[in-house]
Amino acid sequence: MADWKNKLAYCLSGQNRRKKFDYFMQVFSPDATTQILDVGAAEDEFSETDNLLERLYPHPGNLTVLGIDPYRKFRERYPAVRALVYDGREFPFPDQSFDLCWSNAVLEHVGNRDRQILFLKEIRRVARNAFVTTPNRFFPVEVHTRTPLLHLLPRPAFERYLHWVGKGWAAGDYMFLLSLRDVQELLRAAGIDHYLIRRNHLCGFTLDFVVMFGEKFEVRRQPQARVE
Repeated sequence: MADWKNKLAYCLSGQNRRKKFDYFMQVFSPDATTQILDVGAAEDEFSETDNLLERLYPHPGNLTVLGIDPYRKFRERYPAVRALVYDGREFPFPDQSFDLCWSNAVLEHVGNRDRQILFLKEIRRVARNAFVTTPNRFFPVEVHTRTPLLHLLPRPAFERYLHWVGKGWAAGDYMFLLSLRDVQELLRAAGIDHYLIRRNHLCGFTLDFVVMFGEKFEVRRQPQARVE
């Protein structure tokens, strides 16, 4: 039963990741000169859609990966991609070093609210435009642990459940899930007033959010915040 559920989850996740990659390419139209930063690429791959940007992007030499993993296996799989390790705080790049930043489902893992604000500030500092995704806290199934509804309980109660069922790895600082309101509050706290949030849906529910901001979205002087 668990194997069937995992296969279904990987299938749905893969479709969603491909959808986000296609949307990224459509919105930003990167070319052979575009320098892209990927924050939070994975060292270990568990499906054919992990590290989808590195798998599909046609100009891997223009990709730079930044994360807290050692990236030994990653460098073997993607030798054309520059991979750097950092401490999870300030990014080791000068201002506006990249044309684009891609960060898929990382924001919820960087730590508490202060760390999430810093993460968004650093993305805005080093990249002219950004494409950041994060799962919706109010989707009926918690996507990391495949747990229905119980993640909506107060955090201590949900974490007790996780330890009880042998999924204690997902407790503590592993994830801080976000609602739409949470995302908007983080953006404001990070000083990001112009942005577009796109909601991806599954079975009528919002599965995750695609958050885009930067020069492309600052065409007006007045703050412009849109949710689709």
